[in-house]
Amino acid sequence: MTKTRFTLLTAGLTLAAASMAHAHATFEVDSTPTEKTFKAILQVPHGCDGKPTTEVQVKLPEGFVFAKPQPKRGWELEIIKGDYQKTYDNHGTKVSSGPVEIRWKGGNLPDEHYDTFVIRGKVSGFDKETVLAFPATQLCGSAAKVVWDEVPAEGQDAHALEHPAPTLTVTLSTTEDAHGGHGAHHAATGSVETGDLEISGGSAKAMLPGAKVGGGGFVIKNTGSADDRLVAVESPAAGRVELHEMAMENDVMKMRKLGDGIAIPAGETVELKGGALHLMFMEVRKPFVAGDAVPVTLTFEKAGKIDYVLPVGAAGGEAAGHKHK
Repeated sequence: MTKTRFTLLTAGLTLAAASMAHAHATFEVDSTPTEKTFKAILQVPHGCDGKPTTEVQVKLPEGFVFAKPQPKRGWELEIIKGDYQKTYDNHGTKVSSGPVEIRWKGGNLPDEHYDTFVIRGKVSGFDKETVLAFPATQLCGSAAKVVWDEVPAEGQDAHALEHPAPTLTVTLSTTEDAHGGHGAHHAATGSVETGDLEISGGSAKAMLPGAKVGGGGFVIKNTGSADDRLVAVESPAAGRVELHEMAMENDVMKMRKLGDGIAIPAGETVELKGGALHLMFMEVRKPFVAGDAVPVTLTFEKAGKIDYVLPVGAAGGEAAGHKHK
């Protein structure tokens, strides 16, 4: 019995090793709506027939623009620029050229290890669902390489290819699913990015039956070198959404509407939450219920618009308790 168990274990390990050896380079998330900032996270599962990966090259397709790669410690970063086939709008500026290939060089990723390589860019210019291929090449020293550049023909299964290119499916949907009701969760929960801004930590408070005013918030991190400003918020769940602030005035805590929006200084993080800066949902069409989600569209002065969803938590806290007359 011991021999049989050993043989089965050995066979299992052999199959697992074979499976890993044939694992493909893919994106951690492989779909996104058009006109959105997307973080392409390339997963590199193995080296070249046992040899360590020393360079990773990724060619960027038309429509993935304004790309910014994430540096990796121990790797040299090279950005190759070129002309786009079309002109794209970057917050009011017409742009016709930019990064077209990213290379991480001079590193050492052993075959038995796994790592990711990240590029942030905007997906733009699509009027129908489209699959974008990002041909990638792994170099393992000067004597070995793996090229992931095969694109399946129409109707062909990508898994049937030996070295398929990493792909990203661009869709036309934005917040349509979420607009169907608070309970329909949009993909953009958790965190989203637009321009140099990262939005995360979203939440809204459950409301009492019959209530017409609700509260919520999120965290905005400005990773860029220029200030920005949140100027407006909209939601199909309410007649209007206002930006508010709680502040001391003559030793009395008062709330006021911020008509000029909320500044997001460069390199800083701004949190909207009850008791300070926060969102107020006015003329709420249906009271928020714990477990549901509230879709919002945020408009920034420089970073433009981004769709986001606030999960609804339990009632309580100041954001849900304000009374407006």
